[in-house]
Amino acid sequence: MSGATSTTSPDSVVAPPRQRRGIGWLLLLPGALWLAAFFVTPLVQLVATSLYDPGGSVEQGYAMTWSWRNYTDALDLYAEPFIRGFVYAGIATVLCLLIGYPLAYAIAFKAGRWKNLMLVLVIAPFFTSFLVRTLAWKLILADNGTVVSAFKAVGLVAEDGRLLATGFAVVAGLTYNFLPFMVLPLYASLERLDHRLIEAAGDLYSSPAQGFRKVTLPLSMPGVVAGTLLTFIPSAGDFINAQLLGDTNQTMIGNTIQGLFEAGVYPAASALSVTLMTLIIVMVAIYIRRAGTEELL
Repeated sequence: MSGATSTTSPDSVVAPPRQRRGIGWLLLLPGALWLAAFFVTPLVQLVATSLYDPGGSVEQGYAMTWSWRNYTDALDLYAEPFIRGFVYAGIATVLCLLIGYPLAYAIAFKAGRWKNLMLVLVIAPFFTSFLVRTLAWKLILADNGTVVSAFKAVGLVAEDGRLLATGFAVVAGLTYNFLPFMVLPLYASLERLDHRLIEAAGDLYSSPAQGFRKVTLPLSMPGVVAGTLLTFIPSAGDFINAQLLGDTNQTMIGNTIQGLFEAGVYPAASALSVTLMTLIIVMVAIYIRRAGTEELL
């Protein structure tokens, strides 16, 4: 019939597979260009700088001599701040986990209508500068402050002792500044947990402690792994806390790298930076594999 209308098949308006793949690559292009310009290019330049002639200077310039000795020399000279940085970061990560897990558990399971408010309080420190938060700890741990006076009163600090410019102050600053990075992944993992599994553990005569150990903790391991990584990685390379809350005896590898760059010793500073990045990548890969959290992979 002449009055009949033709219908268009749904398949006729769908883009062909090759065209869809082209659109996908086009959408990836801005991000790829951004990464190439601001990540890949500086990274290549950093690796190249780590192989410059160590005998050069800022005034005379540096020549590319492929000096792999920069790595061994840097590690020999600065092994102590390297180890100290990892130790401080490890202690701060453990403390964040011990503090953050009960807090995340309480927010996920016990906060009720106060849940959103408590989450806001967790991230509230991010509304101020990292530098300001660290300077606040410098005031809190001051020699004539309330904390030191209270510790002296109970005998935790000697009469002529102090907390500022010690490893305790640096670890306390790291723990405080990076605690939200632990709490938020833990909360996200616990929030997705099926409460019926916990109830089933109770129905099978598990005590609350057994139910937590056999059900809640294993199911929240992706959050534990993510939180520990998000805390340890920035803590290992941090230099603000050691600079403001410690002294020369608490120098971390981040302070060493910063000082070398400021002094114009670019090959050694770059070699330390590449070594730090490589070690962290290797440690993260081993940690994730050992933890068995395939969701993160």
